[in-house]
Amino acid sequence: MRRSLLTACSLAILALAHAASAEETPPGVVSAADQATAVEAIVVTGEKTSRSIQDTVSSVAVATAARIERENLRTFYDVVARTANMSETYGKTGFTIRGVSNMNVSGGGTGGLATVYVDGAALPLEATFGGPLELWDIGQVEVLRGPQSTLQGRNSLAGAVIITSANPTYTPSFRASVGLASGDERTAGVAAGGPIVADQLAFRVAVQKKESDGFVYNPTLKQDIEAVDNLYVRGKLLFTPTALPDLKVLATYAHNKRESGYQFTYSRTDRPDYYDHRVDLSDTPSRTNSKVDIFTVDGSYKLSDALTLNAIVSWNKVKTDATIDFDFTPVASSYGTRDQATETTSGELRLNYEGERLKGLIGLYHAQRDAKDLSISRTNVPFPRATLVNVLTSTLLAGVPSPTPAQQAAAAAQANGFANLYIAALPVIPVDYSGDQPSTIETSAVFADASYALTERLSLLGGFRYDHEENTSSTRQSAVFAGTYPTPASFGAYAPYVTQVNAFVAGMIAQANASAPENTRKFNAFLPKIGAKYEWTPDINTSLTVQRGYRSGGSTVNQARSSVAAYDPEYTWNYEASLRTAWLDGTLTVNANAFYTDWKDQQVIVNLGLNAYDYEVRNAGKSHLYGFELEVAQQLTSQLSWYASLGHTKTKFDDFTITAGEDNRNLSGSEFPYAPQWTVALGGDYRWDNGWIVHLDGSYKSKSFSSAGIDQAQDSVIKSRLLFNGRFGFEREHWGAYVYGKNLLNATYSQYTRTDIPIAMLGEPRVVGLTLETRW
Repeated sequence: MRRSLLTACSLAILALAHAASAEETPPGVVSAADQATAVEAIVVTGEKTSRSIQDTVSSVAVATAARIERENLRTFYDVVARTANMSETYGKTGFTIRGVSNMNVSGGGTGGLATVYVDGAALPLEATFGGPLELWDIGQVEVLRGPQSTLQGRNSLAGAVIITSANPTYTPSFRASVGLASGDERTAGVAAGGPIVADQLAFRVAVQKKESDGFVYNPTLKQDIEAVDNLYVRGKLLFTPTALPDLKVLATYAHNKRESGYQFTYSRTDRPDYYDHRVDLSDTPSRTNSKVDIFTVDGSYKLSDALTLNAIVSWNKVKTDATIDFDFTPVASSYGTRDQATETTSGELRLNYEGERLKGLIGLYHAQRDAKDLSISRTNVPFPRATLVNVLTSTLLAGVPSPTPAQQAAAAAQANGFANLYIAALPVIPVDYSGDQPSTIETSAVFADASYALTERLSLLGGFRYDHEENTSSTRQSAVFAGTYPTPASFGAYAPYVTQVNAFVAGMIAQANASAPENTRKFNAFLPKIGAKYEWTPDINTSLTVQRGYRSGGSTVNQARSSVAAYDPEYTWNYEASLRTAWLDGTLTVNANAFYTDWKDQQVIVNLGLNAYDYEVRNAGKSHLYGFELEVAQQLTSQLSWYASLGHTKTKFDDFTITAGEDNRNLSGSEFPYAPQWTVALGGDYRWDNGWIVHLDGSYKSKSFSSAGIDQAQDSVIKSRLLFNGRFGFEREHWGAYVYGKNLLNATYSQYTRTDIPIAMLGEPRVVGLTLETRW
């Protein structure tokens, strides 16, 4: 089936190629044609300098404004779906780059592994769900694959995403769009800009409102559980004073307010046709409301023909308020709220140099991130049976100096017999919990990156970052038993043990009802990069680089013990080769990167055995990954273009054995979660002379796993999937009308399936929509 569908997609694009002609586009659609089919000179800015994609040795995928328009890329996750070696994690709440999750791959640590930057502001992890990730009036999205620790610093071990909105110009412009789509989605957007003072001050504003009911209905609450109401507002000013012709300042303010279903929205799987009739039975409305504010000022001053001084300061605040139903049933037994607020301030001063032989930059960076995390919940803690049996067995053998194997077996049997009765009376431990876990992270760094031409063809590449971090955290929490203890009278011969076990449960809860004092840890890291680049011809170059990746250590809060446990940094060495080629007078590009990454001292969550919440982070993992990206793009004629990409990533935990308390796991030999080995994308565009346009694309992801471990192939498989999307429309110079479809064949798949409860996080079904646009 997959082969036939891929063949069909290929034949469709070949048919378009056969139909293409070299006739000029009529005057009435010049602007639209330029926007949709012109050969683009893609400029990459994510490495803190401007260079063409053919001169960039890092593996980078770019979605320009023209591509966003013609492929109907509506959110950042549409870019994820079409990018080699990228994949979603739990739905549209996170992503992987080369198999490494932006949130985590090993389960440990509090910092992410890939950072999303919006107009120069580094956003915290919470923003990957509720942040400003709609692509209305966006100028460019860059995905930098592989460690970016030298230039981007904290939380970029896997890579970085750079989102840049459309900038002001001194030419007046206006565009507006309205749309309807499946799931009762309604969108409206407007963007406008132009000069305030001719050639000195320009502005651009963009607003988008999006509402939808979604696809999951809750009959208990009689409401659409994943309904979305999103408002995005952005304003930008460009200042280029004639009194200082070498000065350029760009100021941006953006606000995003989103009310939506909880970021992990599940559907019941214990009913027929659950893909077509998606139902949630929770009695508590699981919702996430988020607000994001971003303010950035980016300035540059050209000191000479070769030297440019750059400075950027940014501030952002991300606030999320969530309500969650933990039991997914109509009974109010386990529920809670979580309020998070993260405020980040950063500043960077950089000197860029563009000489004949030497090109590079050196910079200083400082950032502070203050986070608050407040949780209030009624939680059903699974009864720690193994801990109970061990405690009772030790009690029964306390008066026996040297117990024989038979005595040990008899004591264990008696302990197990009592445990069966007690847990039947108290299968879970209901706890009213509240916790406040503030943290502050300060990061300072000096960094540099350069290339030096030894000959006309051979250049040396190098760079480094010296990073200093101070990580401060604490915890204030309370826990109160919210149930009824079993009474001794109903346990017969076991009655003497009931009081003891009740006291054990009370003591376990009391241990969580405490606070841990503020604790500060400091980390220093030197992160070098070295390589070489060789230009075989003006259109063909290759390179080899070696770079160190890094994620700092920190402290994790153990909720069960109300303590703070420290852990150390983790490091990678990344070895990468690149190939950049241009053919047929630059109308065809074929680019590739191959990589190998060695990862040591991975931060791992370890359960110490008191209960399910008795965990902390330790450095206990070692792994590696390797693969490649191959990307092809061609402008066949002024009317027809196509692209294709192929990504391969092989991940493996080499040494990942955890033995502590109740936690006895062996992940060695298993793959990373959400790391498909193969990703394929293929797409094409055609424009008729009379204004009709068509785009078709398909993407394939091989199977992956939603968890790690030696049994992942049995209980956590995410099946492979092939998705098709299309856009068809008619446009003139100042307006256009389009119909589009996502997941046209209505492929069904799950991103995560619970094994203890019949629920799953289902992939998005077929979506069909209509948009009307005007532009001036």
